[in-house]
Parts: sequence; C-alpha cells; structure tokens
Amino acid sequence: MPITVLLVDDEPLVREGLRAVLGAQPDIEVVGEAADGAAVLPLVRQLRPDVVAMDVRMPLLDGIEATRLVLRAVPEPPKILVVTTFENDEYVYGALRAGADGFLLKRARPTEIVHAVRLVAEGESLLFPSGVRSLAATYGNRTARAALERAALTERESAVLRLMARGMSNAEIAAELVVGTETVKSHVSAVLAKLGARDRTQAVIAAYESGFVAPG
Repeated sequence: MPITVLLVDDEPLVREGLRAVLGAQPDIEVVGEAADGAAVLPLVRQLRPDVVAMDVRMPLLDGIEATRLVLRAVPEPPKILVVTTFENDEYVYGALRAGADGFLLKRARPTEIVHAVRLVAEGESLLFPSGVRSLAATYGNRTARAALERAALTERESAVLRLMARGMSNAEIAAELVVGTETVKSHVSAVLAKLGARDRTQAVIAAYESGFVAPG
C-alpha cells in the first residue's frame, strides 16, 4: 500500500510542486489538497491520509491550530509534517509542540522531500531542526525539568532519549548501543510512557525544554 499524503498550503505553486515530486514516487500517493488549515480536519476524516504536509502560516487557520484539531478529534491521526520557509521559525516550534511529527523546508530538494515523507510515515526517526532545538531550550522551564525528574528514566532509557534527540532511527540507536532493534523499541516505548509523550517528537521536546539535552 502506498503512503497517502494530504497537502495543505495556501500557495498553489507549493502544492503543485509537492504533488509533482511526491506523485512521481511509486510508494507515495497524494490523495488531496487544502489551501487553509480550516479544511484539514474534514479532509482527514474523509481521506484518512497517512501523512499531512502542513504549512504553518495560513490566513484563516494556521498549521498549529489545525494540528491540534486533528490530534484532538481523530482517534488514529495521521503523521503531520510541518512545511516551512525558515527552520528557526517559532511557528514551527509551536506546531511541533502541538504534536507535529517533523518538519520540511520549502526549499528542500526533491529527494529530501520524498525522504521526509517516508521517514515521518515510518515513525521511527525524527525530523527536528537545529534552530527549533534552540527554541525548545529557550522555552525551558522548571515544570519541564520536574516532569523529567519524576519520570525516573533508567540509565539505558536516558541514553536512548539522548540518541532520539539526535534524530536517530531505532536501527541506528541499536547499532550505537550494540543491542537489538526490538530492545530499542521497548526502551523507546518506556520513555514515551514515563514522559507521557504521544510520540518521539514530544519526548525530544521535553528533553530539550528540561535541559536534559542541550542544543548541538
């Protein structure tokens, strides 16, 4: 089954370019388009895409609020890939904090666009820009630090979280720690459960906001 994608951007040329790049792939199918975040939830319910490529700056409803709506209203929500012009945009950070799964620069090369969609669809790696890491650290607070302390991660779980924050896939983490991939999956699940995180992105944001991981 191909990876199904919904394109959301108020610029027709951006949507046209993404459709051309993604539609040329045998394992990816663009199933719909929207010009504003207000149309996202109805289309997600109707089309059930695997991935939503979501612009963050739109006139009626921005990508942050659209992301929140989808994640709150859809039982098994799609992966959300933020599409942005600037990687250190606070809107991007807001969308990731709201639950988006990764980001994609509008100036990315076709191969990078395809890779980003596949990576987010798999859900085992993280697209987290360095600029947003700095923003996450800037927004750090005592609440985030206290929450991570309460999580009481084991030494191995802490190591896995640090490697997750570097954007490593489960296979890459397994190679780094010299353990099996299934062992890594178990550790990742434990980290998410202890942090109360919906996915890897939320866990990594908690790691940066708490100061557990430093940008760079």
